Amino acid sequence: MTMNSGDVIVSGVHLDLTKALKETVFEKVEKLFRHEHHIIRVRVELQYNANNSKQNEFVAKGHIELTGSDKVASAGTGDLYKSIDLLVEKLDRMLRRRSRMRKTKRNHPHDVEIPSEIPKVQAG
Repeated sequence: MTMNSGDVIVSGVHLDLTKALKETVFEKVEKLFRHEHHIIRVRVELQYNANNSKQNEFVAKGHIELTGSDKVASAGTGDLYKSIDLLVEKLDRMLRRRSRMRKTKRNHPHDVEIPSEIPKVQAG
């Protein structure tokens, strides 16, 4: 499945998005679409925290809309590009875990227990 421009939404909070920054996000997020075909949309929010401490100055937040439950993650570091890399790694791990769980459930179905006794009917 190829990625459309509408599949990824990039926004900046207290941060101007450059063309290079947008291209970097699109390039990194494209990996997620190759691994999971059920992705509807990916939203990435890049945020600059202008506080006195240097830790987590740049935060990247990601939201993957899927069939089923959505996946949300965030990563913050002092370098914006590193935050983007960490975010994509977290989202990729979530998608791989989701895929493994679906495969496990498919290969090992559980018995359904009905709490009441079903009456026997004679054919007649």
